[in-house]
Amino acid sequence: MGRSHETFNKKEVRNKKEKKRKEKAKKKLDRKESRDGNSLNDMIAYVDEFGNITSTPPDASKRKIVIAEDIQISVPKTLESDFKETIRKGIVTFFNDSKGYGFIKDVVTQESVFVHINGLVEPIKENNKVIFEIAKGPKGPVATNVKIDRDISPLKESLK
Repeated sequence: MGRSHETFNKKEVRNKKEKKRKEKAKKKLDRKESRDGNSLNDMIAYVDEFGNITSTPPDASKRKIVIAEDIQISVPKTLESDFKETIRKGIVTFFNDSKGYGFIKDVVTQESVFVHINGLVEPIKENNKVIFEIAKGPKGPVATNVKIDRDISPLKESLK
């Protein structure tokens, strides 16, 4: 009685489901047969010294020994000798009064040094020639005791 009331569409749906079920069983059987040839060694991949993935294991003679303590992940640690408190001269490359910080380019080393408004003795502006001292800050060297360089020799005045 159940089959006599079936429409054409219902027969099509039932046939499609049966066909999918058979295809699925066939795929499962094929995977089972082909799995015997695969081993764990076939699935392992290696990374060479250039970062490329290869199927060959690395050469043991090229292996380098790395000491974990030598690896620096954050800002490199600086020695106290790097921050000798000597008076230096530089030029203000950037200074933002509203935010209270800027950068001074050291004339001798050409490195950029951070300066905060708290490290100023007198107000400074961009392109000012300044005298400053170096101190150790949380993220590196910081300029302190920053003053405008008013040392103008007679030779400099005659050149102007």
